Amino acid sequence: MRTRFLRGALAALSLFFHPAADAATPADIRAETLDNGLRIIVWPDHDIPNVALYNFVRAGSRNEAPGITGLAHFFEHMMFNGTSRRPPGEFDREMEAHGGSNNATTSDDLTTYMDWFPAPALELVFDLEGDRLAHLAFDPKVVESERGVVYSERRLRVDDNNPGFLAEEVQSTAFAAHPYHIPTIGWPSDIEGWTLADLQIFFKTYYAPNNCTFVVAGDVDPERVFALARKYLAPIPRNAPPPAVRTVEPPQPGEKRVTVERRAQTPLLQLAYKAPRADDPQSVTLSLLATILAEGDASRLHRLLVEKKKLAVSVDVYLQEGFDPGLFWVFVTLPEGGDPAVVEAAIDAEFARLSKEGVTEAELARARNLTNVAYYQQLGTINGKAQLLGEFEVMHGDYRKLFDLPAAIARVTREDIRTAAKELLVARHRTVGVLVPPSPGASPAAHAGGEG
Repeated sequence: MRTRFLRGALAALSLFFHPAADAATPADIRAETLDNGLRIIVWPDHDIPNVALYNFVRAGSRNEAPGITGLAHFFEHMMFNGTSRRPPGEFDREMEAHGGSNNATTSDDLTTYMDWFPAPALELVFDLEGDRLAHLAFDPKVVESERGVVYSERRLRVDDNNPGFLAEEVQSTAFAAHPYHIPTIGWPSDIEGWTLADLQIFFKTYYAPNNCTFVVAGDVDPERVFALARKYLAPIPRNAPPPAVRTVEPPQPGEKRVTVERRAQTPLLQLAYKAPRADDPQSVTLSLLATILAEGDASRLHRLLVEKKKLAVSVDVYLQEGFDPGLFWVFVTLPEGGDPAVVEAAIDAEFARLSKEGVTEAELARARNLTNVAYYQQLGTINGKAQLLGEFEVMHGDYRKLFDLPAAIARVTREDIRTAAKELLVARHRTVGVLVPPSPGASPAAHAGGEG
């Protein structure tokens, strides 16, 4: 991949919920849908002469199947590797020559392309984006080169990375039926086996304009943006809607456990609880719960595991939010020689206390403040405006839901937090992953992998 967005401190910004009737949406935001189905949202911001443009493509690992896993991520690479009009690398060269930069990221649900550039380059960027949507090249030599790059990336981020390896094992175990069990980067044999026909079918299916949403924020005039979109994007024909993901994960009948033995100085513990989909009304509450548990040195689990009991080096909590029900993750890195069973018992006891007693008003106030500060900080930048508008539009069908966030945060009560913890943090709804050094006398295969 080019690079991924870091998941962590600003995860609470991607909260999804039902808006209040009085949510205030800035009046200067404009939106239009082209005849070919491509949606465009524009938020003018003339503070600086720059622009951020995002293209949200509804294609992630949830849209894959055995044999073609990793293709969504592969196109994150291929979209920068030439068209019938431009050779490989020309997209980057033209952007950089005009003072711009770009990036892309793939998740379980989306592939997102980002451009940042000076306002005078607006038409060039629309030309570049329209060109790669309409005329992407499938040069076999380039495909094989990028296949090698992706495979090397898998080795770096998963095979030789203990936290990444364990998370892949946990997620693939947590989901028995739903395609969320597919790793975003793909399984090794599939990376080796994609055919040119696989690529062409996937691109035609998911890179149609009616499966994309463009968001432009910055020093622009909306009417000029729409005119450029009609010039460079409207001629691209729409396609049939991609097939829906119909599989629903069945209820989990009991706790699942994964134990991995790999060369490691620091044992790892990961807990993944089944959580609701992103647009569930409880998502705001769960994100505040995640903040209370592990955001900063004053959080519950940091004080308990790192400072008080000295059982962990670090602890993080992440709410995986997507089109379908996901996971509420707890990641713990132990000190050398640490015992994951002891850490797990300490977490279980704390979660039981939380479910019974709830949180303090000070904890809830701190979580609200942290989330509000991050929200306004991100909306204070053109990049944050483009990212958040697109996330709400794509995941929930209406960017205006973004602007109820402060009100939604204020509505969450201590009892809401306690109820959410009691319903969510249940052992039979979770998958537990443990990574430890190999036991004495283990086979050499158990020693594979990197430190971490």
